[in-house]
Amino acid sequence: MNIRMELGEKSYDISIERGSLQTAVKYLNLTRRVLIVTDSGVPIDYAAAVASQCSSAKIVTVPCGEGSKSFDYLSRILTVMIAQKFTRTDAVVAVGGGVVGDLAGFAASMYMRGVDFYNIPTTLLSMVDSSIGGKTAINHEGVKNCVGAFYQPRHVLIDPDVLSTLPDRQLSCGLAESIKMAATSDAEFFGRMERNIVKGKIGNDALDDVIVSSLLIKKSVVEEDETEHGKRRVLNFGHTLGHGIESSAEGRLYHGECVALGMLPMCEGEVRERLSSLLENAGLAVKYPIDIDRALSFISHDKKLDGDTINYVVVPEIGSFEFRRCGIGEFTSKMKDLWGETQA
Repeated sequence: MNIRMELGEKSYDISIERGSLQTAVKYLNLTRRVLIVTDSGVPIDYAAAVASQCSSAKIVTVPCGEGSKSFDYLSRILTVMIAQKFTRTDAVVAVGGGVVGDLAGFAASMYMRGVDFYNIPTTLLSMVDSSIGGKTAINHEGVKNCVGAFYQPRHVLIDPDVLSTLPDRQLSCGLAESIKMAATSDAEFFGRMERNIVKGKIGNDALDDVIVSSLLIKKSVVEEDETEHGKRRVLNFGHTLGHGIESSAEGRLYHGECVALGMLPMCEGEVRERLSSLLENAGLAVKYPIDIDRALSFISHDKKLDGDTINYVVVPEIGSFEFRRCGIGEFTSKMKDLWGETQA
């Protein structure tokens, strides 16, 4: 199917079709110089399949993991583009997960003040979340996504067939982001996942529903608030504490796993019970031994800070959300108490 992201002059299509990786040229303008950015954890056949459809292609492979979202690898990509004589009419294609999409998209936004960027996500997390919406970034000084830009892709191509090679742990990480969106915005979708996800397993039809339903939620939010001054903050449910956990874990936990842990203190009672149960069914840990003080120390660098005040999202009832704000000191104290409750 095709979903249209309506953003005026920056509008673009999100095409979802099994087998579409092999026919990418039907959707993307590849008759020019194309830089394909992928990582070492993605089967090389995926980038090669796209390259074979280009008139002129160069593949750059970065190491798998958050460490590649750095000034070093950003510089390497830009250096390759200069060496290959890329112009403003050429394009960058990301073939990989959220790390690759963030890095390649940021490079595309910078080179000659912006070249076309196509995103072909190969993980569930990137399919349902990071591949659309235009957030691109790198990490710096241990702070996640603190250097970046809003830069919308020209097209997003999703081929669910590539998920057949995705490790179970990565699939669970993607489900965490979909659970996040359902918890805040669609109680019926949350209920379908409760029925369809069993012990970390999900059938193809249910998986397609997860992808499409998640995209429709994010599309609606981004169209209303592209640059996160209002409603788009709802997509940060679980991320405020989750990013701190991720930074403090130093690679031991994946992004989706940290978001899962970060959601639990932001709800209580029956909501927390249902959320915890669904996360566990999706193969995600709801308890993990972290240094909560160290995790909270990273909150002072959070992009959601407004001076000394932090904005965060809570879910009082499945399918709804509330924005709250308080001082950073009050927030860290509150999170320590709530974290203790979830881990008891």
